[in-house]
Amino acid sequence: MGYPYSHPSEVSIISKHFGDPGARTLDGWMKNGGYDGLKKALSMSPGEVIEIVKNSGLRGRGGAGFPTGLKWSFMPKDSGKPHYLLCNADESEPGTFKDRELIRWTPHQLIEGCIIGAYAIGAEQVYIYCRGEFFEANQVLGKAVEDAYEAGILGENIFGSGSTIELTVHAGAGAYICGEETGLMNSLEGKRGEPRIKPPFPAAAGVFGLPTTINNVETLSAIPHIVREGSDWYRQWGTEKSPGTKLFCVSGHVERPGNYELPLGFPLRELIEDVCGGIKDKKNLKAVIPGGSSVPILSKEQVESCLLSYEGVQEAGSMLGCASVIVMDENTDIVHQVTRMASFYAHESCGQCTPCREGTAWVTNILKKMEAGQGKEEDLETLIELTDQMTGTTICVLSDSVAAPVQSSIEHFRGEYQKLLNNGGGHG
Repeated sequence: MGYPYSHPSEVSIISKHFGDPGARTLDGWMKNGGYDGLKKALSMSPGEVIEIVKNSGLRGRGGAGFPTGLKWSFMPKDSGKPHYLLCNADESEPGTFKDRELIRWTPHQLIEGCIIGAYAIGAEQVYIYCRGEFFEANQVLGKAVEDAYEAGILGENIFGSGSTIELTVHAGAGAYICGEETGLMNSLEGKRGEPRIKPPFPAAAGVFGLPTTINNVETLSAIPHIVREGSDWYRQWGTEKSPGTKLFCVSGHVERPGNYELPLGFPLRELIEDVCGGIKDKKNLKAVIPGGSSVPILSKEQVESCLLSYEGVQEAGSMLGCASVIVMDENTDIVHQVTRMASFYAHESCGQCTPCREGTAWVTNILKKMEAGQGKEEDLETLIELTDQMTGTTICVLSDSVAAPVQSSIEHFRGEYQKLLNNGGGHG
């Protein structure tokens, strides 16, 4: 039995050592081929490392799915300025729990990926920005960083290569908005965690106003394997547009929730029914959120043909996001769940943009009023109109994150909203 259980469909690359306390240690990681990818990278030019990552087709695993090698190539080559690599470990999206496990079981895998990434983009300083609530995981990571320094894997003249790379672990203070890359940079600088207007993009003017690349924990954890084994090896899994494997965080009404590393393009229906053992207590499926709470909800009919790749989920009517699959059975109160999501985003809005600051609160209030049986018939149209105005009108996408579940739930489950209105008499 794996951690906590495994399935034959899984392709365990970055999750191979989940549940193995030995893999947390430097010695244990080295025995498993740890830092071989780094040694290989240091024997190549930074441009060659970027080319391997480009050819692998690895896409950012934080939600946006932007090609990693291409992102690295945006960093200026001869700017004469210091460069920074930031690892976004501020995992706060409801339904997501993959980065925490990567940090707590395989911290050296992440450190190795960070060093390779820093070498490739010409950065001498790495910051890993961790979610403050990950108390145990952050302690594990801190110890691994200390051990890496003692072994000469971090600091000056890494493995005798002449390269110097420093790494700092920085814990956040519990704000969801700091998971947005420019909000993260502001927070790291000691400012309010508010997203920045782009351009300038981080590669031109990032943290401390200097060229910066930001990558997710899962993205960087895949890097040592890709560099060590090659881009063709990585492309044997997944699809043409979405190569490789992906950690899927499955929660909700399934028999076996958990993290599963599967090839991209895996059928959503098969993930639920086979890998996760089906709907809990033999109930029927009602809806699925495929990529964390900020993406559109899929109806039962949409789930049938949905393939879990970036393009596959888009074709089905949603987004893969960070692959946080929240499964809801026939007894789920959709309006209540959407209200909870809207409340979360209203609470976490930084307040910088009016459509988000005002819109998230208005949406939440209307939904709560409907739940209390005090909704009006026109409330549904107000919700649609409000969320339309909240989409694409703000600096970051937190505002859009409320619009997606609200609009998709009204589209697929309008009857549930209507039932609330009817039961409440439809009077204000």
